[in-house]
Amino acid sequence: MPLVGAHVDQTDPIAEAQARGADAVQIFLGDPQGWKGPEVRYAGGAQALREAAAGAGIAIYVHAPYVLNVATTNNRIRIPSRKLLQKQVDAAAEVGAAGIIVHGGHVLAADDPAVGFDNWRKCIDGLDAKVPVLIENTAGGKSSMARGVERLERLWASVLAADGGAEVGFCLDTCHAYAGGEQLAGLVERVRAVTGRIDLVHANDSRDVFDSGADRHANLGEGTLPADELAALLREAGAPVIVETPGGPEEHRADIAWVRDQLG
Repeated sequence: MPLVGAHVDQTDPIAEAQARGADAVQIFLGDPQGWKGPEVRYAGGAQALREAAAGAGIAIYVHAPYVLNVATTNNRIRIPSRKLLQKQVDAAAEVGAAGIIVHGGHVLAADDPAVGFDNWRKCIDGLDAKVPVLIENTAGGKSSMARGVERLERLWASVLAADGGAEVGFCLDTCHAYAGGEQLAGLVERVRAVTGRIDLVHANDSRDVFDSGADRHANLGEGTLPADELAALLREAGAPVIVETPGGPEEHRADIAWVRDQLG
């Protein structure tokens, strides 16, 4: 049975995991909307969190800040993004994270997407990846690097050309995929054909309809995703699962139970 967990508050992720009956958690390290360096808010700091997670048998995943965009042609965003990503990777290693999830980013509307793909290559070339970096597919934007399998194929070709690119992993978000115009049926096979791997699944239902481009998560079974296709995807992926759904412990317990039922 793959690990199953939820995105939780970063102050005490071990208690949050236990309140949900989770095997894993995903957290931010600091402000997800800010440019400040990473911050470990757990009492006792990074080492205490690492030891507590190990003692409780809880796997930790870190989600990089949303502001990061290593693909952009805007130097005032791209260069700080690379620097902040390295700091986040270092902090994730200190807490013993199983991986750090990073959105694929985008270029400006007038830009050639090829420049954004190559900026990812340059980023990976210069990154000291002390923990696995997992690139996540995104839902919207015609200039996005990771909306849909076609874009993902070009992104992955650039990543694999980088020094260390073979170690880069992939996080499949089900809401992002569906809202981004990818049917769930057969998606695991299509993704693996271009990435060779799926390291983590973000199991989220979608509030909005297919190909809407809207990144709006819903609790499992309460959105527009075909439930049978989502269940089949989870089984086919065979990867750890994190739910990033609305609500607190009660809602997440229900979503985690649904995932485990499908995997069982």
